[in-house]
Amino acid sequence: MSDTAMVNQGVNHGALIASDRVEGTAVYNRQGEKLGKISNFMVDKASGQVRYAVLSFGGFLGMGHDHYPLPWSMLSYDTEQGGYVVELDRKVLEEAPRHMADERPDYDDGYGRNVYQYYGLIYPW
Repeated sequence: MSDTAMVNQGVNHGALIASDRVEGTAVYNRQGEKLGKISNFMVDKASGQVRYAVLSFGGFLGMGHDHYPLPWSMLSYDTEQGGYVVELDRKVLEEAPRHMADERPDYDDGYGRNVYQYYGLIYPW
C-alpha cells in the first residue's frame, strides 16, 4: 500500500462511521447516565448534513419508547464510553419535543425551530 493510501485510509477510518453503526449507539449525559440510544438520524437531502439524532428513550421492556430529536451539534462521541455524550439532564429530556415510534413529524422549519428553541439553540436553516 502506498504512503498516500495509508494516510487516507487512517483519516477516513477514524473520522467516518457507517449509518448502521450509529443506529443503536448509546447516548449518555455528562454524568455518565445512559439516556437511551440512537434509533435513527435525519439527514438533509440536499446537503447530506445530519441535522438530528433521534434518541429512543423511556418505555418499559422495550415497549413504549418515545423518540426525541436532538440537534446533531449537541452530541459528541466519547471513545471511552463507546457512545455519544450530550450535555443534558434526564429531566430536561423528559419534557423535550418527542414523538412515538410509529409517528414521524414533518421535520419542517417550524418543527425544527421548536426543537432548537427548546434546547436553547439557534435554528441555523
